[in-house]
Amino acid sequence: MTAPDPDGLLAEQLLRLTRRVHRIQKRHLERRELGVTPAQSRLLRTLAHYGSPPRMADLAERLEVVPRAVTTLVDGLEANGKVRRVPDPANRRVIRIELTDDGRAALRELRAARRAAAEEILAPLGDEQRAVLSELLGTLIDGTVPSRCGDAPARPV
Repeated sequence: MTAPDPDGLLAEQLLRLTRRVHRIQKRHLERRELGVTPAQSRLLRTLAHYGSPPRMADLAERLEVVPRAVTTLVDGLEANGKVRRVPDPANRRVIRIELTDDGRAALRELRAARRAAAEEILAPLGDEQRAVLSELLGTLIDGTVPSRCGDAPARPV
């Protein structure tokens, strides 16, 4: 008989939670009838972080996808009036992508859907549990290993 694999169980739990989060977010998005896919939603959120309209290549790099994937997403969002392609004022051969008013409204709805999904997921947890979870997730996101007494300082994983 083999010993239980606690790391394997933890990995499975993380994967199951990730799938649950995606399912719940998708359901909240569909309820709002925005006509935006999860991938398009991610592009809109990324686009909102730029101070000025980015190039398609900038979006591809930030999203860590190939430029063709961004083209497909932008095509769909442009057809729905959420974004528009605009020429770069300094180089008219360069095309930049900007949010439209409809895109900004969709982004507000997307944020509300994400908050509602998060609240649904976190509902079973009390305030203290949420604080602990937040700290743990922060550690995992940062990828640092906490230092222990007498050990070397914390290092990225």
